[in-house]
Amino acid sequence: MNKAVTYVLYCINLTLSYIKEYGLLKTITKIFQKIYSKIRRWLVTKGKMRFRLKKNERQQQEDFAFSKNIKFSILVLLCNTPRKVLREMLESVLKQTYSNWELHLLDCSDSEHAYVGEICSEYVREDSRVRYEHKGMEKIQNCMTIAMATVLSGDYIALLNQNDAIHPSALFENMLVICEKNADLLYSDECKFRKRPQRAFDPFFKPGYAPDTLRSCNYMCRFAVFERKILEKAGGLRDEFYESQNYDLILRLTENANNIVRIAKILYYKRVVPDYSSSEYDMAKMALGKHLKRVKLEGDITSLSNRYRINYQLNDRPLITIIIPNMDYVEDLEKCICSIFEKTTYPNYEIIIVENNSKNTETFLYYNTLKDNEKVKIIIWEDSFNYSSINNFALTHVLGQYVVFLNNDVEIISPNWIEEMLMYAQRNDVGAVGAKLYYPDDTIQHAGIILGLSGIAGHSHCGWKRSSPGYFEKLLISQNMIGVTAACLMVPVKVLREVNGFDESFAVAYNDIDLCMRIRKAGYLIVWTPYAEAYHYESKSRGQDNTPEKQKRFQNEASLFQMRWAMELEEGDPYYNENLTLERADYSVR
Repeated sequence: MNKAVTYVLYCINLTLSYIKEYGLLKTITKIFQKIYSKIRRWLVTKGKMRFRLKKNERQQQEDFAFSKNIKFSILVLLCNTPRKVLREMLESVLKQTYSNWELHLLDCSDSEHAYVGEICSEYVREDSRVRYEHKGMEKIQNCMTIAMATVLSGDYIALLNQNDAIHPSALFENMLVICEKNADLLYSDECKFRKRPQRAFDPFFKPGYAPDTLRSCNYMCRFAVFERKILEKAGGLRDEFYESQNYDLILRLTENANNIVRIAKILYYKRVVPDYSSSEYDMAKMALGKHLKRVKLEGDITSLSNRYRINYQLNDRPLITIIIPNMDYVEDLEKCICSIFEKTTYPNYEIIIVENNSKNTETFLYYNTLKDNEKVKIIIWEDSFNYSSINNFALTHVLGQYVVFLNNDVEIISPNWIEEMLMYAQRNDVGAVGAKLYYPDDTIQHAGIILGLSGIAGHSHCGWKRSSPGYFEKLLISQNMIGVTAACLMVPVKVLREVNGFDESFAVAYNDIDLCMRIRKAGYLIVWTPYAEAYHYESKSRGQDNTPEKQKRFQNEASLFQMRWAMELEEGDPYYNENLTLERADYSVR
């Protein structure tokens, strides 16, 4: 034993001597810091998915006095539910810390699964809030519709899947938000589990209500809680969308709700079950089509498994003005212009190049080659570089109804890039549309802006691989964002006039996100689409902020943005989730 201890100590001393001799202390420290960081983040993630409450937490919630007396009706459709699965679902409801609820169980099981009725009857005897009806297999398609219209007595209603479970605080947390914010439609974060919700994984921290995101994927439906009044306006469940009743209902509820609130806590636990049938996606597509007609939008819908792509019909082919500021770097400019001419399928556009203090002869020789092109106009900005001033100056020369602000170091990839952006920009509720941009190494440069990232704002998914689907497939769907980069940005001219264009106080930094913030404040949505793609070689023509003067200017612009949008920074990005980190663009848990 003494020899073994001596040998271990010898090995430790030898290792320490090697570390000192070869200067490995810093490297090893970094490795251990990374390991510690990953372990800590894993523990934080697991903590957020915790399915149980501590005794004192449960007692506090049970004793809490709310300002309103709300009754919840939870509706569950049962069909040949496995015994263990059924009991776990039932127990998750019975263990709610908020007690004013009723649970309606509609059983469509066949005769071989008679135990479903026996188990439910057992719970009915134990708790008067549980109600049970056996409907039979032949009524499976319309029993939920009838029940929702006739037997539910709650002020707020929720649908629960037979395979899943809700957190003990689910109704309590909904009550807090209803009392505080008078919400009439609520939804929460969720995660998955296989055998037991106590072993949950894959948390989905959702964005706030975003109509274009919802039209791309049904991210809201899991245990959405809604007021009876908006259900009556929306019209209840519809049998023709049987396999996608939830999606159809959610779309109609959002059309009628006054205050939709996301609860940034995991309250829903979804059991991993076999994939949905193709007929469900077809019904979801049909529900989405009906929704588009109700909100007076026209478009063709493509189903891509559990997400949807809408090709909105273009109302017209208006003139689009592409504004490109330029100072030398003629190779980049030529690549940019050539990619527009060679790739663009949209016929009605003009290009305005804003010349800004170029010095190289090659630049002006290239300009000369463009003079006879009727689609190109070159105007001169003689003052020093100020991105906002240059673009505002260019706006006085614009003939189009829509403007695309485009950096001279952008190379277009998608032939229909203008159509993809215009289909959103033409809508009365949209004020700006951004594109999906890549670095030359095929990693993501821009997929929308997240407010608060790295202290002020940053690009979503920056550095991710081009082939990556992103966080819960966010890189594959059109969605609402708080802002998009002006490296490739389409804005209706009428909206630019309404918000008075760019703020010239932002000469270089944050001018695009400031513009987007003011567009949102004016009541418009911002849309990012992954279907308009381009390479972005990243602001070469203005140089790097590596001089004291440039660094001071950057700090001044950062301070101005922080002061102007202090309240919004404090509240957080509505399309991001407070459970996610603001230190990195990787959607890891805070």
